[in-house]
Amino acid sequence: MATIKIKQVRSAINRSKRQKATIQALGFKRLNQVIEKEATPQVLGMVNAVPHLVKIVE
Repeated sequence: MATIKIKQVRSAINRSKRQKATIQALGFKRLNQVIEKEATPQVLGMVNAVPHLVKIVE
């Protein structure tokens, strides 16, 4: 399956618990971290839930 690279570009401080949990579930530990994940519908849904905090890197 295809993979995507996701970068956390904004902090999760002052965000709702749900958004913080989504960032943590994606596997982010720190700001500007890039993670490579498989492009499953679940992962894409999590990325679409917090588009203001993450960016897909090519």
